[in-house]
Amino acid sequence: MNADVVIVGAGPAGIFTALEMLRRGSKKKIVMVEKGRELTRRSCPKSKTGKCMNCKPVCHITTGFSGAGAFSDGKLSLSYEVGGDLPELIGARLAQETIDYADSIYLEFGADEHIEGVGNEEKVRRIRARAIKAGLKLVDCPIRHMGTEKAHDVYLGIENWLIEHGVEMLFDTECRDLIMDGDTCLGVYLSDGRRDFELRAEHTVVATGRRGADWLEKICSEHHVQHQPSTVDIGVRVEVRNEIMEEINDVLYESKLIGYPKPFKNKVRTFCQNPGGVVSQENYDNDLAVVNGHAYKGAELKSPNTNVAILCSHNFSVPFNQPIAYAQKVGELTNMLANGHILVQRFGDILDGKRTWEKELERSNVRPTLVDAVAGDITAAMPYRAMINIINFIRAMDEVVPGFASYETLLYSPELKFYSNKVTMDTKFNTNVKGLHALGDSSGWTRGLMMASAMGVLMGRELA
Repeated sequence: MNADVVIVGAGPAGIFTALEMLRRGSKKKIVMVEKGRELTRRSCPKSKTGKCMNCKPVCHITTGFSGAGAFSDGKLSLSYEVGGDLPELIGARLAQETIDYADSIYLEFGADEHIEGVGNEEKVRRIRARAIKAGLKLVDCPIRHMGTEKAHDVYLGIENWLIEHGVEMLFDTECRDLIMDGDTCLGVYLSDGRRDFELRAEHTVVATGRRGADWLEKICSEHHVQHQPSTVDIGVRVEVRNEIMEEINDVLYESKLIGYPKPFKNKVRTFCQNPGGVVSQENYDNDLAVVNGHAYKGAELKSPNTNVAILCSHNFSVPFNQPIAYAQKVGELTNMLANGHILVQRFGDILDGKRTWEKELERSNVRPTLVDAVAGDITAAMPYRAMINIINFIRAMDEVVPGFASYETLLYSPELKFYSNKVTMDTKFNTNVKGLHALGDSSGWTRGLMMASAMGVLMGRELA
């Protein structure tokens, strides 16, 4: 097969690359390669079985058209200050302008016009004052919340539009490797389970998301694509009653708080807050089970709890240069303790140095929304440095949100965010390998739906 542009990965970065090329009038042949399925064939059996079935060959929650975006809570962060390091590469002004443009496209395809986190300046000031006293920084970020069910509809509309406008999509197709000729990329080697074949293209865009971070790291090493070790986030997902988070949920919807707790002073932050949401499990190709969270838009689907990730950033220097492998080992050890599932523990039990028992959860005010999580002891697997950072950050959060550090607050593990080693590129996203580009979370430059979408827009303009 031949194409002008092959896009590996049908997440937001890849989607918006193709979308912008077509909106710019490009007549080039675009082929998108996706390991998972089209949206209408993506479904998680857990809704029927009540437990994760560890689907093979891929997890339908994280893999398929729109990536994890279709089954996330669909939060679009509308500030360049949130979502990774892309502004350092292209400049803050262009980053914000492109975010605004990408947001307008989401609106065209049906995203909710309401923006969370704007207005209520006096209430925000009071929350910020408490954060400052606790040694935390509150980052202002307007949020457009599509909701899990609405995000699915929005991305389905985009998928249909791309197909109608001539984008060829190869689903259930895995990219094995790059086709290389010296320092030039000529396309990709593919496999659809029945046959192996080549797809040659002038431009190869790798946009495999966090799910493909480990794969891209290996590709960069094998083909001498210049890159450098990036950050890996290790943490927990915290779940409390909605009553505890009521003010934050009403005023900000999502609290983006950053701290550097003693004694290690590593960066610790909140991420992906879900008012009335549910905690969920995702499975990676190596059978690694990780925790996540999402929230539906409809009031009838809301839970009595709010969940939010607390992530501790780890940066490694010489001689160690395998941050993704390090985080995976932490996750594997946690999975081992939970017999392949997610561990959950009460915060008070952590402080008391004891494990949590199932019978204790049954009589708790905070009942787990991840019903097949296993009660146990996450401190038996979590690295000491990360655990101390998380404990001290939760204590600081309690000064901003009274009750956040209560005895019954639930901590789920492992919450891991894999970001590919940061690929070295110029401002037009050219790597040192001719014809090869890397986008989105797999590039190490973005984190989250909106910034990845914006990066795709800029790539599309270059390739149109």
